[in-house]
Amino acid sequence: MTAIIIDGKQTAASIIEIVKSAAASLKSEAEVKPGLAVVIVGDDPASHAYVGAKSKMAKECGFNSVQHTLPQATTQEELANLVRTLNADASIHGILVQLPLPRHLDSDPIIQSILPEKDVDGLHVVNAGKVAAGDLDSGLVSCTPAGAMVFVRRTHGEDLSGLNAVVIGRSNLFGKPMSLLLLAANATVTTAHSRTKDLPAVCRNADILVAAVGRPGMVKADWVKPGATVIDVGINRVPALDKGEGKFRLVGDVAFAELEKVAGVITPVPGGVGPMTIAMLMANTVIAAYRAVCRVPPKF
Repeated sequence: MTAIIIDGKQTAASIIEIVKSAAASLKSEAEVKPGLAVVIVGDDPASHAYVGAKSKMAKECGFNSVQHTLPQATTQEELANLVRTLNADASIHGILVQLPLPRHLDSDPIIQSILPEKDVDGLHVVNAGKVAAGDLDSGLVSCTPAGAMVFVRRTHGEDLSGLNAVVIGRSNLFGKPMSLLLLAANATVTTAHSRTKDLPAVCRNADILVAAVGRPGMVKADWVKPGATVIDVGINRVPALDKGEGKFRLVGDVAFAELEKVAGVITPVPGGVGPMTIAMLMANTVIAAYRAVCRVPPKF
């Protein structure tokens, strides 16, 4: 048996098509263009690459795409003032502050100062609380777990009744919201982590196994129930000795070559969950724009 490999780029492209169509409808029917403001502080090259990709995609979707590039020496107060200005700007429906911020800045008060209805990263405590309460219709869901759930729903349908799901990882960014989203879809959910006793035995019980620990190739074939759906959220740089000195390649948290022979469905790294994160950011922006003018947003 060889697993079906999910094509994250193809799935992300299908989400972007829905976003483009929804943005065009909003513009023609309500004369509203979804607005996304991305804020970046400092000169971290990886952050600039991410922000560039987000701004480019926003333009492609027909959004009003605004980028604020602030110098490394920006103060906490200057950044807070910019967020206040964007909160008050009715043409901006989504605000994203690229993390990590330079060390002298405290990211948490900045993230929590974004209006929850404009928090397209889904990191505000109000949005996290809505996910915890099972209210997925009025909050904004963090992009990476939302993207992983698209894969789960397209594999198993909307209702996961009777299925066991195991999420390895309990971070606020991914592990916790992922567990809650699976629970909201009626799965029986176990949140496992580094202190879980006999982790392989827990994983073997999963019909849906989600790995988000940041340890390359940790999940082995004998951890996986035959035919299970495996979602790999890990992105780890490991030396690629075959490519020469100082070269790296990206691998996930699961031993892909082994698991491919056991799992029913599996996401690759790269090309799995990664492309979905930006797609769901665009989806959240269009959802926020629809809600701002009291219209029912599209479902993703």
